[in-house]
Amino acid sequence: MSENITPAPVESKELTSFADLVSLCKRRGFIFPSSEIYGGIGSCWDYGPLGVELKLNIKNSWWKAMTDREDVEGLDASILMHPRTWEASGHVEGFVDPLVDCKNCKARFRADKMDEAQLKAGECPTCGKKGTLTEPRNFNLMFKTHMGPLEESASIVYLRPETAQGIFVNFENVQQSARQKVPFGIAQIGKAFRNEITPGNFIFRTREFEQMEMQYFVKPGTDMEWFEKWKEIRLNWHLGNGLRRKKLQFHTHGPTELAHYARAAFDVEYEFPIGWQEIEGIHNRSDFDLRRHQEFSKKKLEYFEESTKERYLPFVIETSVGCDRALLAILCDSYRVEGDRTVLKLHPKLAPYKVAVFPLMKKPELLEMTDKVFNTLKKNFRTTYDESGTIGKRYRRQDEIGTPYCVTIDYDGVADNTVTVRERDGMTQQRISADQLVNYINDQMLAWKSE
Repeated sequence: MSENITPAPVESKELTSFADLVSLCKRRGFIFPSSEIYGGIGSCWDYGPLGVELKLNIKNSWWKAMTDREDVEGLDASILMHPRTWEASGHVEGFVDPLVDCKNCKARFRADKMDEAQLKAGECPTCGKKGTLTEPRNFNLMFKTHMGPLEESASIVYLRPETAQGIFVNFENVQQSARQKVPFGIAQIGKAFRNEITPGNFIFRTREFEQMEMQYFVKPGTDMEWFEKWKEIRLNWHLGNGLRRKKLQFHTHGPTELAHYARAAFDVEYEFPIGWQEIEGIHNRSDFDLRRHQEFSKKKLEYFEESTKERYLPFVIETSVGCDRALLAILCDSYRVEGDRTVLKLHPKLAPYKVAVFPLMKKPELLEMTDKVFNTLKKNFRTTYDESGTIGKRYRRQDEIGTPYCVTIDYDGVADNTVTVRERDGMTQQRISADQLVNYINDQMLAWKSE
């Protein structure tokens, strides 16, 4: 085994605007504007070949963290639910944003996000004219549709604005079928839809998005203890995905920020190029949801605790993370420009490809060994193959998509059954036996740490 090759360090620059990231994501097949050939559709995005792999890896990381526990069960509830669900949850009446319109330029704004002086003067943030804003009016964020062949009021249903209600209405089904005892949780990953007034900032705020939510049912009186426990657990999950601690913080919801169902709430915030923004919420929902669904459905949802012979409605600790926002934070945190290369320093467990395999040249004797190495690696890791361009260009392509390890086969390797492994973050190169390659990469992945 030969000595490591370690390049001289260069200045590392972080992402300063979404524009550079949007360009990379489209160019390399992470994320495309939806329906782009027709001019696109506002704040809807399609995940390309690499994006869907990254997103799946994030979902798998979350699902494993939740359901590897004996006290959490999985669920996949329907997107379309009985309309009474959303009356009980408070969404029909209270899921609204205050909306103002400019009568001059027709722009539309959320009144609660506007500058107070501007709002008082009726000054439009877009065209600058004063006295042109309408009075605020409530705008419900739920998408309506109709079930069945007739578009009448009796057939109205909603695209769910959150996945949580599917968990609450299945509380008894899951608890009894899984024979779980309180405290226990129900985890779900699924699509949600909100007719946002002011979407934007790439995939940060979209009208169609994916949530990863877990509702943890606890005995009243133990709720704040569990609230603090889940707060720590969830922060550690983000750190375990490679996000740097200095880029994460907790934001406590004050009395005016608390949702109608919440007894206490924290946001996990990440420092994006647009500032500190929420990527996950941890909420103490009290017994609001089960109580409301019990009231509206007329079905008892109380839990009977055998050991104490008590009946009670459990309180709920919610952890709710936006998959798209988590993905955006991971992309932002991993993005670097170092000299002439752009690199995504993704955690290896999340990278779309773990390994790339290159023959030094397109020569039969090299291709034969390359094919053998590639087939061995792909049984163990998500692996890609590239023989186009110089080795330097191939390294740069893999750097941009976040591939942590590149394996090159050259003539020396054919002679002594060795390969060169080049590591993405430090660009170090190590020559090792091809027979040890799988173990070596496994060890490197386990030892990986973010900056």
